Formats: sequence, structure tokens, C-alpha cells
Amino acid sequence: MSSPSFETKKAYFAKVRKANYSASLRLEGFVVQEDGVVRKHASRKAAVIAHTRQAKAKA
Repeated sequence: MSSPSFETKKAYFAKVRKANYSASLRLEGFVVQEDGVVRKHASRKAAVIAHTRQAKAKA
């Protein structure tokens, strides 16, 4: 059994890196589509604004 070529290894790790990055973005509340387009959730934006208003009210 031969070992995979260097190009095959590079392609595999690029694919894994992209999948990990997409998963990380999803965990942070972003919407990631199949073609790599990233959109922010409106609810996340609303949550950030609400948190900022509370912080300013306390200060």
C-alpha cells in the first residue's frame, strides 16, 4: 500500500481547515452557505445592540 502524495495531503488538509473554519463561524452565530458566503444573523446583531445598551446604562 503506497502512501498518499504530497498534493493529496495538501488538498485534504485544506478541506479540513475550511470545514473547521465554517464550523467555528457557525458556533459564533454566523450563517455559512455551501459556496462560502458568510452572513450575520440578525438576532446576533440585536443581541449585541441590547448588550451594548445595557452596558452604557450601567456606566
